[in-house]
Amino acid sequence: MGVLLMATPLLLWLVLLVLLPHIDLLMVSLRERISYGKYEFSFVNYIEFFTEPLYWNTYVRTATMSILATALTLLIGFPVAYYIAKVMRGRAKNVLFLLCLIPFWVSELVRTFGWMILLRESGVVSHFLQWAGLVDGPVEMLYNDVTIMVGLVYTSMLFMVVPLVSVLDSLDDSLIEAGYDLGGNAFTVTRDIVIPHAMPGIASGCIVVFMLTLGNYLTPTLLGGKSSLWFTDQIYTQFITRFNWETGSAFGFLLLVLSSFIVWLGLKLSRQTLSDTVG
Repeated sequence: MGVLLMATPLLLWLVLLVLLPHIDLLMVSLRERISYGKYEFSFVNYIEFFTEPLYWNTYVRTATMSILATALTLLIGFPVAYYIAKVMRGRAKNVLFLLCLIPFWVSELVRTFGWMILLRESGVVSHFLQWAGLVDGPVEMLYNDVTIMVGLVYTSMLFMVVPLVSVLDSLDDSLIEAGYDLGGNAFTVTRDIVIPHAMPGIASGCIVVFMLTLGNYLTPTLLGGKSSLWFTDQIYTQFITRFNWETGSAFGFLLLVLSSFIVWLGLKLSRQTLSDTVG
């Protein structure tokens, strides 16, 4: 009885804020507006998605770029996390970890605007390149896929570094020393000792980064402009611009299915379970 009472807030949160909204999202997506205030059951919203190339291509593009952003975040974040966890000691370790946290003391909107100030045609980087004589005129670095990727990786880095630092901290240094003593090199020790031990943190970080990136709206829209072709922008358009809640709900549910499938596939490929990544 005591356990049930303690779990009640969590159960209420899951039911009221997660389960019921998603059930309602599914129900709204399965109806078609016949006239004002009149609806009937229909798959027309999903048919529209699969028959309109713009929606389908945007859906696939968003998934592909989210996976790529997750992979890049892991490649950059793993050495950083390893350096913090296993190389740095004492106060320097805490200071370096704090430096990773500082950019996240402000909102994502402010950080994204910061990138726009740096990369726009009249921005800091363009002025520096002209001053250094590397270019003849202003350079516009916004509104392309590379800039979107930079913004996505930057805004997600903390969520990869933190779980990796936590799991690498628990790795006994003597295991690494033993690997070198037995004739291993940096590559084999990392492959056979460090990565297997860090796999729960890798899976956890990748899941969080992927889901945040897939559902990101501000960064792709601001850094990519009208040509960003991000699926969350399509959902925003259906809900806010066209007031088409039925199609918007279908798109939202499809995004949920996509994220769930890729997370499940990632767990299977990494041979991890959901309890391993959150435990």
